[in-house]
Amino acid sequence: MKRFLPILACLAVLAGCANNTQNQDKMKEFQEVAGRKNFGPNHALMTVPQPCVMIATWDKDHNPDVMMAAWAGQYDAKQIVISLSKHKTTDNLELTGAFTVSFADERTVAESDYFGLVSGHQVPDKVARAGFTVSPSPNVDAPIINEYPLTLECKVVSFKDGVLIGEVENMSADERILTDGKVDFAKLRPIVFDAAGVCYRAVGDVVGGAWNAGKVFTK
Repeated sequence: MKRFLPILACLAVLAGCANNTQNQDKMKEFQEVAGRKNFGPNHALMTVPQPCVMIATWDKDHNPDVMMAAWAGQYDAKQIVISLSKHKTTDNLELTGAFTVSFADERTVAESDYFGLVSGHQVPDKVARAGFTVSPSPNVDAPIINEYPLTLECKVVSFKDGVLIGEVENMSADERILTDGKVDFAKLRPIVFDAAGVCYRAVGDVVGGAWNAGKVFTK
């Protein structure tokens, strides 16, 4: 028993240090600006808005799989970046090196949320269960979900440490969301994830012209 006492003492010291560190973190105070409330760094609402991107891939049996991801954005002129943990989607990416990205819209809220709730490992036919259909992309080895009117067809550039970078080979859009040959967000009505309210919100209203609204300050 005596020979274990030094070890136990060391463990007690380490545990005490850990508790002190945790207590210091809890006691840490951030300076406030008048009229504003601090939430600290560990808050779900980090970037606003968060797009609801739907990643579609083929599995080893050529079954389509779709998942929702919110941590995504444009990485370069023709590249997108998505943060992903381990999913069936990541397994499929290693097999095919390709994927499509569609954008959940107001008409597909329930189905899109379902794709985020259920894993393809447990429900391999979840696309069919949601009543959705697919078409093979003619440009990359991945499925296009027909019910999503706007889709990016992508090849994997890299996937390291949970960060997926894809090269957009083509963008296709259903004619029903076009106005004068351009994608019309008022017709698409894409949804975004509101982490503060834990809900989805639709996008579509025009509130100002890009590279134009600010000209009032240049006069």
